[in-house]
Amino acid sequence: MSTDFRDSTGTPKGPSRITTPFGAHSTAAEVLAGVDLTGRRAIVTGSTSGIGVETARVLAAAGAEVTLAVRDTAAGARTAAGLTAATGNPHLRVAPLDLGDQASVAAFGTAWEGPLHILVNNAGIMAAPLTRTAEGWEAQFAVNHLGHFALACGVRGALAAGAAEAGEARIVSVSSVGHLAAGVDFDDLHFERRPYDEWQVYGQSKTANILFALEADRRWAADGIRANALTPGRIRTNLMRYIGDEFNPKVPAGFEATSGAVEWKTVEEGAATSALLAASPLLAGVGGRYFEDCAEALPQVPPARRGIAPHARAAEAAARLWEISAGLTAPSAERARPPRDHRRS
Repeated sequence: MSTDFRDSTGTPKGPSRITTPFGAHSTAAEVLAGVDLTGRRAIVTGSTSGIGVETARVLAAAGAEVTLAVRDTAAGARTAAGLTAATGNPHLRVAPLDLGDQASVAAFGTAWEGPLHILVNNAGIMAAPLTRTAEGWEAQFAVNHLGHFALACGVRGALAAGAAEAGEARIVSVSSVGHLAAGVDFDDLHFERRPYDEWQVYGQSKTANILFALEADRRWAADGIRANALTPGRIRTNLMRYIGDEFNPKVPAGFEATSGAVEWKTVEEGAATSALLAASPLLAGVGGRYFEDCAEALPQVPPARRGIAPHARAAEAAARLWEISAGLTAPSAERARPPRDHRRS
């Protein structure tokens, strides 16, 4: 496996593409087999269902203290109890977090105590009807990107402390093959002038997830904080509640693979790339990349619905999006206070 980095445009430099022994049908448990995360602390957003709960499960099984950052804390408590029963790890936490509410995001960051080693930005909404936040922001962009952006900035100090303690801290940004549908429209981020299209909106938010990882890694790698993005593949989870499945007429043309048949993954397979980026020693020192099927993605070759689109690896767009996002989410965006003392209970 190579550990060279991308060039200034974000393009993989020939043989430096990252590959691993794992693939499309590896499971998260297989990816982290033998990995010891005792003493490491992780946050997983959207961790009461789907690949979020499976990501939390394998991190806990490896010995990490895992905080389930969720809107529904009652569901979070049930999930935490189930994970403790399944893994034998009593160090499961639940904390309230509504990514569509900047006050909630800021409160989460303020309440966090001690170092943080792994942040998995997993929660999201897909193809939802037009909804706006209190700020007037379009909800998919607000939840999928701006909420996670503010969260990462809010716990930056904790991540830096985790990196100082363990040698590295990691941010995992869960994107999607849906990013191929759209870049970021800087002239109309919130669809105030364009007709609302739920798939264009989703695509924009998923491109933003990749650009965030690219720029976060550029800005924070010197502090030992590494960030990567991924697509988990197609998994039947609650994320699909607005579209049903591949037989639902709301699914847009092109959603199916070019062969005409969608290759679906299990939840355990879908969480594998998240687990790889979060905790595998194979990814030590790696940042600013986009992965699929447990390997760094190649550039997309249309019409294939694989790979990374050129608009998602543009360094200039990543820097511009960061500045805009910081302005929108201030004052919480760039808070990096030193973490308070933490003692595991």
